[in-house]
Amino acid sequence: MDTEGRLHIDAPHRELLDQVLDKWSLGVLNELCERPCRFNELRRAIPAVTQKSLTATLRRLERNGVIEREVVSTRPVAVSYRITPLGKTLRQPVDVLLAWASKHMPAIERARGAFDTRMETSL
Repeated sequence: MDTEGRLHIDAPHRELLDQVLDKWSLGVLNELCERPCRFNELRRAIPAVTQKSLTATLRRLERNGVIEREVVSTRPVAVSYRITPLGKTLRQPVDVLLAWASKHMPAIERARGAFDTRMETSL
């Protein structure tokens, strides 16, 4: 916040939030909070995600230090992903956002309905 109490989001903050709170990241983080997972385990746990999207999501999260990638020396070689201590610190703010959404969902649904009705009648 700035000196006048207004929220100020710099480009680096916006980029980070876009990458950590995007369509697939929360699902990946939710899975990895429980236990380390291999790539295909994550694909099965999040069936709507494509291989390309999951790969991009994992790379973004790894780049931001939220998850880590470990090569497992098995035959064949496998890769496992786990949440980092930094990634675990996201749990509390995400829980706050989810609580806010749950509390305000009825008002949000009413606003959506009113908006959709206005859009339908304006066509």
